Amino acid sequence: MFDTLTDRLGNIFGRLRNRGKLSESDINAVMAEVRTALLEADVNLKVAKQFQDKVTERCLESQIHTALNPAQQVIKIVNDELIEMLGGQALNLVYSEKPPTVILLAGLQGVGKTTNAVKLAKWFKSQGRNPILVGADLQRPAAVEQLRTLASGIDIPVFSESSEPIKVARNGLSEAISTGRDVLICDTAGRLSIDENLMSEIREISDEIKPHYTFLVIDAMTGQEAVNVAKSFNDKLTLDGMIITKLDGDSRGGAALSAKTVVGKPIAFASTGEKIEDFEVFHPDRLASRILGMGDVLTLIEKAEDAFDQQEAQRAADRLLSGEFNLEDFLEQMQQLKKMGPLQNIVGMMPDLPQGVNPDDVDETRLTRVEAIITSMTYEERDRPEIIDGSRRSRIAKGSGVSIQEVSLLLKQFKEIKRMMKGAVKPNRKKKKKSSKGRKGKQNPRAKTGIEKKENVFDLSEFGSFKN
Repeated sequence: MFDTLTDRLGNIFGRLRNRGKLSESDINAVMAEVRTALLEADVNLKVAKQFQDKVTERCLESQIHTALNPAQQVIKIVNDELIEMLGGQALNLVYSEKPPTVILLAGLQGVGKTTNAVKLAKWFKSQGRNPILVGADLQRPAAVEQLRTLASGIDIPVFSESSEPIKVARNGLSEAISTGRDVLICDTAGRLSIDENLMSEIREISDEIKPHYTFLVIDAMTGQEAVNVAKSFNDKLTLDGMIITKLDGDSRGGAALSAKTVVGKPIAFASTGEKIEDFEVFHPDRLASRILGMGDVLTLIEKAEDAFDQQEAQRAADRLLSGEFNLEDFLEQMQQLKKMGPLQNIVGMMPDLPQGVNPDDVDETRLTRVEAIITSMTYEERDRPEIIDGSRRSRIAKGSGVSIQEVSLLLKQFKEIKRMMKGAVKPNRKKKKKSSKGRKGKQNPRAKTGIEKKENVFDLSEFGSFKN
């Protein structure tokens, strides 16, 4: 989402790195460019101006114009202020001492309240909680049915009934208490625009179930309009935070950057994809790091830990190093990688990407095609790809809907990977056992303690040997 802003800021700060020192006028000029970049990213004008003033003031107070490495200090200050703009710290949810902890979701129609209610429930479940969903959206046709369908896939119960929304919410709370559920998430009806009927209904629901947290679901794709809606909601219904959806989209991201300052409430969660698991706590510091092109290693690690089975990953690593790694193992690892979410998001989290590499240019369909090729093979072919001759390649290509050249390319690349790994773990040649006696007949102290001197050799075949 922030690729354009990241590129603009990267170019601005890249020019700074070539400067030995910065004058006060240089700092003002740089921050004017930063403000322009923020405005182009659809950041609220007042927020962009406030950001410019804060960073400029801090730069001048820090005497950056006299520093030997001013670029790094400017970037640090910009990073600090970006974090503050985005909310400072991630929201720390406090659970009720008397369960259930009640969450009320509000928002306009079409922003994804129902889907994100299920995503939020799955997140609570991953935290060891026992959630229940309450379908109080009786306005939109099939809203409750959609809630049940999505929730059934993650084994979370849904309570609803054909009555009034306030009564559904009240009875849903009773159901949660009687069944021992410790988190209740109430999905409410939305409207095409803010009206008094909408606000009156949701206020009545709020008064009835007394939520511990009220979250407004906003659509990042609508830009500043999402922020205006959030402000209107907060003026009439006290919010505790926001859930921002479609943060993986191609919009400019102004809503995420402006929401906290304009509304005065933090973004609590972010939906980063279409899948139920594409949902995470909103971390201002991590997003600021990504905007500045420094990656998001912590989120990347968390996603990897969730997606990969540790024992299975270790088994695959052992097979790779032993030379037993086959296309079946490769397919399993690729499928685990896909569980981490869209490849564009994963690449965007990687730090220090080469200049010109755009995560949006990643072709995720390539993985799908590779998967189709491997699944079109017999198990014997996956285990021993060297037996795949011309006729087999033709059959595999037809079965997977790709060209023979693509099949050949995959086999060639896989063979190269195995060859390189085989070279990397090539055992050292045995050396003749040295005498434990020194030149003067004294015993070698290493022999006395049983410690032998060894050299670590990293052999990469044609690349030569590298000694540590």
